[in-house]
Amino acid sequence: MLKLIAAVAIVAATPILALASPSCTKEPKSKWMSEDAMKTKIDSLGYKVKTFEITGSCYEIYGKDKDGKRAEVYFNPVSGDIVQKGD
Repeated sequence: MLKLIAAVAIVAATPILALASPSCTKEPKSKWMSEDAMKTKIDSLGYKVKTFEITGSCYEIYGKDKDGKRAEVYFNPVSGDIVQKGD
């Protein structure tokens, strides 16, 4: 019974987890911008990066925007375009 409850909980949580990060690209990692090139582009957009990471098919940063406000931003790793902003 406990295994059934655990399985139901996992299945129920899966859609929530899917919403946590967007899908940024379907391209293979071999076509992604290098992390250094992406960081340079992000700096040119006025962001001050505290944390830079790969999340799913996105480059994701936590830091400050050009106005000094907290920023969580997902980028398309191929084009460098912003896919989603949060805080």
